[in-house]
Amino acid sequence: MSATREIISTGNDLAAIAAVDAGCRFFGGYPITPSSEVMHTISDLLPAVGGTAIQMEDEIAGVAAAVGAGMSGVRTMTATSGPGISLKAENLGLAQMAEVPLVVVNVMRGGPSTGLPTRVSQGDVRQAKNPSHGDYRSITLCAGNLAECYTEVVRAFNLADRFMQPVFVLTDETIGHMHGKADIPTVEAVKEGIVPRKKFEGDPEEYLPYECGPDEPATLNPMFEGYR
Repeated sequence: MSATREIISTGNDLAAIAAVDAGCRFFGGYPITPSSEVMHTISDLLPAVGGTAIQMEDEIAGVAAAVGAGMSGVRTMTATSGPGISLKAENLGLAQMAEVPLVVVNVMRGGPSTGLPTRVSQGDVRQAKNPSHGDYRSITLCAGNLAECYTEVVRAFNLADRFMQPVFVLTDETIGHMHGKADIPTVEAVKEGIVPRKKFEGDPEEYLPYECGPDEPATLNPMFEGYR
C-alpha cells in the first residue's frame, strides 16, 4: 500500500474509516468510553456503502450480532474497551471455535473492573491474546500512532479472513481521542491489498466444513448459500 493521502482525524475515527475502506459491511456494538466514537463514526459511514451498524442492548449482544454477520460471509467488526472485552469473552471464544473472521478494536483504558474510563493504559494485551477459556491464542495487533489506527485495522481484516479467526487491534484512550495528521493509504491501495476469504467453489454436496490442507486454513462458506 504505497499510495498515501493525508488526513486530520482521531484514532477512533481512523479505525472506523479503515474498516469501511477494508470492506467491513457490518458493525455490532455498544457504547463504552473511550471507544464510543468508533461506533458513532462507522454508523455514519456504513449506510452509504450498503452496510449496517447496530447498537445492541449490551456488549454481549453486540459481539453476538457481529459473529452472526461473520458467519453470513460479510466482513464484520466490533469495538469496545477493557470491561467490554470481559463481557464479550464467551462469544469471542465461540468465534474462535467456529473459525469466524471478526475484527475486535479495543481502545484500552486504565485499571481492572470499571477502572478509569477517561485515563490511558495498555494493560489488555494478555486479555486480547486469550480472552476466553480454552487453549488458543488470538492474533493481536497494536497501534502505536494515529496512522496505525488505520493501517492495523486494514491488516486485521485481511488476517481474520486468511486465518479464519477473531483478530484484535489494540489502541488506547490517548490515541483514540487524539486529533492529528496521519499519512494513510488511499482507498484504491487498500482495495488492491484485500485478501478475500477462501471459499469452497465445488458441489455443495461435496462440501466439508473446516476441511483444510497442510498449508491452508479451513474454508467456512457463508450461510444461506446452499452449503451445510
